[in-house]
Amino acid sequence: MSKLKPFFYYILCGFFLGISAFAPGFSGSVMAITLGVYQDLVRIMSNPVKEIRRSLPFFVPIAIGILISGIAFVLVFDFLFDHHIRATYLLFVGLIIGNLPVIAQEIKRYPIQKSAFIGGFVCFSIALGLNLVSLGANHMADPVAGNILFLPLAISGFVAGAITLVPGMSISAILIMLGVYGQLITMVNDLLRLNMAYLPTLLGILFFAAAGLILTARLVKRLFERYPGFANTCVFGFMGGTLIGLFVESFFLEDPNFTWPIGISTLIAGLIISVLFVMLGKFMRKRTES
Repeated sequence: MSKLKPFFYYILCGFFLGISAFAPGFSGSVMAITLGVYQDLVRIMSNPVKEIRRSLPFFVPIAIGILISGIAFVLVFDFLFDHHIRATYLLFVGLIIGNLPVIAQEIKRYPIQKSAFIGGFVCFSIALGLNLVSLGANHMADPVAGNILFLPLAISGFVAGAITLVPGMSISAILIMLGVYGQLITMVNDLLRLNMAYLPTLLGILFFAAAGLILTARLVKRLFERYPGFANTCVFGFMGGTLIGLFVESFFLEDPNFTWPIGISTLIAGLIISVLFVMLGKFMRKRTES
């Protein structure tokens, strides 16, 4: 039983890591820190050839949990993108708002220098600019074979992998900012329906995401160890710019089913969910440590 408990606990950790990675506003790395598995993930990804085989009892259940949450998330949000896209954007806004205080608390732990404010402002401007450049474009539309360009998706996959271990950074929020999130959701949903047309594309994206994760794991670790105040302020800037960009862009999305009572309700729901999710992670960590 002592071996089964960590196994199923790691599956549960993977499940929550998957949700936090797929849901805009959540940071998978912050959740990993909260659940007490972040250092293990950094260690494995910093030297995957050597560590993965030695860490299979840890790595396998984590992967199973992520897969389960990913399948459930894709099925639900593919429906929401098709029928309630504006409300879904506002849900994402609420999710991000609820997680910003977590990053702000990390910033307060360290002396803030002028360079940190400059870095945060630059990151805020980049995130907001990228969102506004694509203003009014419906990134959640179904991808059409032939219209999918692999290079932008591969670059987006690499960027997503590179920021996976950055505490406070939301992978899915970055993918939305890059304009590929909806395409990925639709392609994965088709794959779950046994449509293999996008399988080569998805495998290629996963390859570039893994490359980005492995190549940046050590760099991210050193950056947050040596310059935590600067790094967290940059993350706060990115998330703040993404938040405003998503909110503005939601006004330009075509959604015949949208009403403001629905929109406000989903925004509040996102805020409540994010707060509860952070509280749940802290509770799970305390139970594990006790």
